[in-house]
Amino acid sequence: MSLLVVGLSHRSAPVSVLERAALNADAQIKLLQDTVAAEPATEAAVLATCNRIELYADVDKFHAGVAELSTLLAQHSGVGLEELTPYLYVHYEDRAVHHLFSVACGLDSMVVGEGQILGQIKDSLAKAQDLHTAGRLLNDLFQQALRVGKRAHSETGIDRAGQSLVTFGLEQLSAGADVLDWARGKKALVIGAGSMSSLAAATLARAGVAEIVIANRTADRAERLAQILTEGDDTDVLARAVPMDAVPAELTRADVAVSCTGATGLVLTAEAIAGAVEGRTGAPVAELDGSGRTAEKADIRPGALPPTSVGADENCPLDLSAVQQGFSVMGEAAVAGMDAATLEQHAAWVDNGTVDRREAARRALEADAELITALAATVAAGGRIPERRKPEPVAEPPRPTPVLFLLDLAMPRDIDAAVHRLAGVRLVDIESLAEASAGAPMAADVDQVRRIVSDEVAAFGAALRAAHITPTVVALRTMAADVVATEIARLEGRLPELDDKHRSEITQTVKRVVDKLLHAPTVRVKQLAAEPGGAGYADALRTLFDLDQEAVAAVSRADRADDEPENSKNRGPA
Repeated sequence: MSLLVVGLSHRSAPVSVLERAALNADAQIKLLQDTVAAEPATEAAVLATCNRIELYADVDKFHAGVAELSTLLAQHSGVGLEELTPYLYVHYEDRAVHHLFSVACGLDSMVVGEGQILGQIKDSLAKAQDLHTAGRLLNDLFQQALRVGKRAHSETGIDRAGQSLVTFGLEQLSAGADVLDWARGKKALVIGAGSMSSLAAATLARAGVAEIVIANRTADRAERLAQILTEGDDTDVLARAVPMDAVPAELTRADVAVSCTGATGLVLTAEAIAGAVEGRTGAPVAELDGSGRTAEKADIRPGALPPTSVGADENCPLDLSAVQQGFSVMGEAAVAGMDAATLEQHAAWVDNGTVDRREAARRALEADAELITALAATVAAGGRIPERRKPEPVAEPPRPTPVLFLLDLAMPRDIDAAVHRLAGVRLVDIESLAEASAGAPMAADVDQVRRIVSDEVAAFGAALRAAHITPTVVALRTMAADVVATEIARLEGRLPELDDKHRSEITQTVKRVVDKLLHAPTVRVKQLAAEPGGAGYADALRTLFDLDQEAVAAVSRADRADDEPENSKNRGPA
């Protein structure tokens, strides 16, 4: 059997795909049960967080395992396999161990070094144990991952490099200001009472907000969290619980709102946020256009995307809807990837344009026309321009000062992305956090954590390989004991006059001889088997001593049964 992980994360997939592929609690349970029911897998665990979905399994066939796990992820996420496949990554055996250990240390997190992932790994293991889908391999792997993560945080300064998504999100909301100064005295609304929402509430309380309102579909959980915050020794925040239908009214009072629920649809629409801001200010909410300027009339629709800053021209061969915001429709970025024929058509449109433009635009048009002419010569040789180069940054006017700050930590998102367009609102969500964290500096301690991970992977692999040969060694010693017992019985038949004292002494002598003969080879074979490529020593031992393969397998089954009394339920609850 071998360890295999198939998954996708913020590093491999855009947030829009992660959002659609998110698994709720019921889907995770079904995925685990279906995985261990599939032929290639005997164990399974799911690690699902706001920015990753990973399926771990112990499989007996690599290619069949990859195909089965990928198909199951697609089925249970609701994203088609063909669409999902380009974003999946696969790790096998030692690479899979290295990946999980890196995840546990926070090296693979959106915010490097954050410690919340340890709790999520612990929850993942507990779920697999409850469903009896975790056997010896995954139990050992996940428990060791937790120990490695704790070691990294205790022996290095990785905590200085990393922080929770909540802390990072609040820093983004404060736009560079000190979070404690920014949060002091504010009123906060927290939607949800799960682990992430609880962390957000506790972080806000420590940051110095004056009041926290907890809204949750289950009233008991909201009241319990409010009580914990109120009775906390390190804060003096006022906390209270409200039902979910009170959220619109509470939004008109809140300065900052954090949402992280398990809802599959939007919790806060753009219309609801606009209504809350209007309730606070008494004035209609303006909408910002693609350049950051206030539009004349707001067009707030659920899921509406920010408009591009370009006009439409039916004679333009360029698909304006595909142009990235901030790019000139006549510059190099716009034409990157065009084939020669389309580029020539586009150049002709630019050169002979009849659209009424301002004088400044006409000057830019002339410059772009010259650039496209030069690019045409380039594309004639290569067939097409191979890549899009980043344009010069476009200066945007400052947004109006926010009156409502929103932090969306849910996946899929709780807050409509169209809220980004509302004046007077600052929204930070998983997508904007991913963009902000991409350029975050790495701490020097990260290198030390990487060394810890490498050492722990080597140690885990050695232990795994050594454990692999143990059943063979046990079977060898059992065979030797049987040989001793047979020979002693034969001796007793030939020398029936032996008394008990002499019989016992002869028996012990023969056993000591056998033990001494086997000691050095079995110790050495365990050492050799622990080294990379040492798996073949078990086969050599079985061949040299003509060990029965079924006898070795019986030892393995007995060993597993001793470690896991409920192993018979390993394929899910009846």
